[in-house]
Amino acid sequence: MALTNAYTEAYGKLGEFFNKIRDGQAPPQFTHQFLIDIGFKSNKHRAYIPLLKALGFLTPDGQPTSRYKDYRDHSQSKSIMGEALKEAYGDIFLIKENPTAADSSLIEGKFKSYHNASDNVAINMRRTFMALLELADTKSRPQTKKTSNIDESSESYSDTKQDTITKPQHLKVPGLHYNIQVHLPATKDIEVYNAIFKSLKEHLF
Repeated sequence: MALTNAYTEAYGKLGEFFNKIRDGQAPPQFTHQFLIDIGFKSNKHRAYIPLLKALGFLTPDGQPTSRYKDYRDHSQSKSIMGEALKEAYGDIFLIKENPTAADSSLIEGKFKSYHNASDNVAINMRRTFMALLELADTKSRPQTKKTSNIDESSESYSDTKQDTITKPQHLKVPGLHYNIQVHLPATKDIEVYNAIFKSLKEHLF
């Protein structure tokens, strides 16, 4: 599993900070200057950048990831944060599926033992985690956008059949030949092709 050692002493502003991320555009590069530009000028706020990297919102060189961009979807921001926390703080969720403020001592103890952290550092790590937890929904998963070609393929097949497959009216006339072109749709569904050839058999023979 995993347990990040990234933390901030400015944990009280994390809610406001992630609101700024959610409501603004993703920069090409998330720099200290950009942090200042969105209103976080304290030296303590600089710790937000390594925290974003630990949560998978930024690449190691500071470029916003797809998670950063997906977080801007208000309908999924909480579940996306929940997913990020489970990755960055996996060891905590391993010992406590639904951590709460009542588990503070347990969480601090885990930070101490895992990172050999001092009492003050472990407290700040725990406070950072709890502040992020307030922004998260750890019980649901983000919706994945899936595109399906099934309907399009069916429509394409229907149109193709109407355009290219016609029942011959003079099949028995000597010397009369028919050239029938069938444009197969692009699909990995073998049932679509089976349906096409079944239709050919029924209509032509």
